[in-house]
Amino acid sequence: MRGTIADGHRHLGVLPSHPFYGGPAVSPDTTARATVAELLADLDREGTDRCLVLPNYGVPDVGETFALNELVVEAAGRDDRVRAGLYVSPRPQDAELNATALTLAGEPGVRALKTTFLLGGSATDDACRPQLDTIFAAAREHDLTVHVHTSPGAASDIDQVGTLVERYADDVRIHLVHLGGGMSGHIKLIGGRFFDWIAAGKQVYTDTSWAIGFAPRWLAREIDARGIGADRVLFASDEPWGDWVGEHARLAAAAGDGELGRRVFADNFAALYD
Repeated sequence: MRGTIADGHRHLGVLPSHPFYGGPAVSPDTTARATVAELLADLDREGTDRCLVLPNYGVPDVGETFALNELVVEAAGRDDRVRAGLYVSPRPQDAELNATALTLAGEPGVRALKTTFLLGGSATDDACRPQLDTIFAAAREHDLTVHVHTSPGAASDIDQVGTLVERYADDVRIHLVHLGGGMSGHIKLIGGRFFDWIAAGKQVYTDTSWAIGFAPRWLAREIDARGIGADRVLFASDEPWGDWVGEHARLAAAAGDGELGRRVFADNFAALYD
């Protein structure tokens, strides 16, 4: 019999088509779900026992994503398998949208705040500091985990996003989505930075969604060799941008069916979100 499978981050909501990278308007997130019922059907089909659901995002109109905050709260209220994360923005021009979003921070089932620099802003931009301070203050007040997207280069690079760990992670949990982001991020994180932060007492977590094939194997080996970090890694599908089947297979092969496998697929989620 399989153990519990908890998905540490996935998305809900359908976004409008967009002409990404100067091409025609497209909707690449083909498995995006518009309704709570569709989400729950996916959980049934996959065999996912628990999940954290975040608003879908990616198009430049952040209003589309902020509007989905109420949908993820509804999902958490409909089914106890679901926990919700609210979308918030580091950009100064989104202050009013953030204020509205954070009124939901105390709602039942809300366990996280999600922010990203993909749509603008930077962790090291002084203009973003007031909104970042507000986001992390809300997380501290409501005992929420802050999810931050990572990808190689520019404002989402771990060199930039890592400054948030240094600044805020003494007393707020930070989940670095995508294992640092790409080849460079994986090497920077697994090669030492992730473990150095843990040893320094930082409340830092990650997941292996989008990870290049070598990275989960290396991460599991480093956790075993260093004796720390097993409680800081989660399985995440990142549906509809990721692939549940592929993400699960890759991490299961790396973590095995022993203590580490149990932690990354179940226990760590329970500790953060239950």
